[in-house]
Amino acid sequence: MSISNGVNDPIICFGQQPCGFFPKRYLVGKINAARALQKDIGGKIVFFYHDSDADYRETITVMKDLQTDAEVRLNFIQENKLQKKFSPLYLKRIPAGWKEEILKQLPRFLPPAPPYEVNGKPADSLKDIFERVNEKTVADFCLEMYRKMHLLDGMEIVRSSDKDFRLATPDIKGEYFADLPYQGEIVRAKIENNKAALHEGGGKYTYFDLPEKIEKWQINPGKDERFAWMNSVIHCTHYIAGNSEYEYIKREQFPEVKFMKREQIDQPEMAWLSN
Repeated sequence: MSISNGVNDPIICFGQQPCGFFPKRYLVGKINAARALQKDIGGKIVFFYHDSDADYRETITVMKDLQTDAEVRLNFIQENKLQKKFSPLYLKRIPAGWKEEILKQLPRFLPPAPPYEVNGKPADSLKDIFERVNEKTVADFCLEMYRKMHLLDGMEIVRSSDKDFRLATPDIKGEYFADLPYQGEIVRAKIENNKAALHEGGGKYTYFDLPEKIEKWQINPGKDERFAWMNSVIHCTHYIAGNSEYEYIKREQFPEVKFMKREQIDQPEMAWLSN
């Protein structure tokens, strides 16, 4: 697996976990920065969709009640506690009935008119878009929402869960995680001291024995090695980083990449519902 746009053509990349069924505004800040840069220098945009993360808090969707102005936090639910806490986002299954319950609540938050235009025409309402998405896992549902909202038009999408992508990366040298079977689910476990570890919170961990062999397609790195792992396949020339990401990436190790911060957008943790 390799990403190429022709000799010397720019590859503009940004990365993000699934970040709400309506995306957080900071993701749109990354998209806006990538599109503005593409307009200036050409090339292609690659969205690195980090759906290997297991943190269910990433997909909290924060919106304001149109009547009370109160902030309300909505999220996916999962079939059991183990899956909620430890399964990667690409494997967190959405139970029957969740979508119908959210649909009942959406009129409290969404403007009745289409929120923006696509190709000079009014877009579908966000409620209609939500109603048409039927994917069965958290990561798939979010990605299809972003596509149907036209946020990702013209971009190439690379998923961190993709087996072909993982097989094309070099071996991870530092801290790493593996997607392993545990009590009837697949969990994202940290591998340390020849044990698989699940962080329960605070200083508490649950440990279980490793399988006889961990395949490369099961493995993904911690955040310190994630950029190098990602870029070993994508080979981006420009990278749009989130504010904290810009600080923790060891940018000096990648002189071939030009790093830029995302667009500084208002209320970055809120759901993006209109232009």
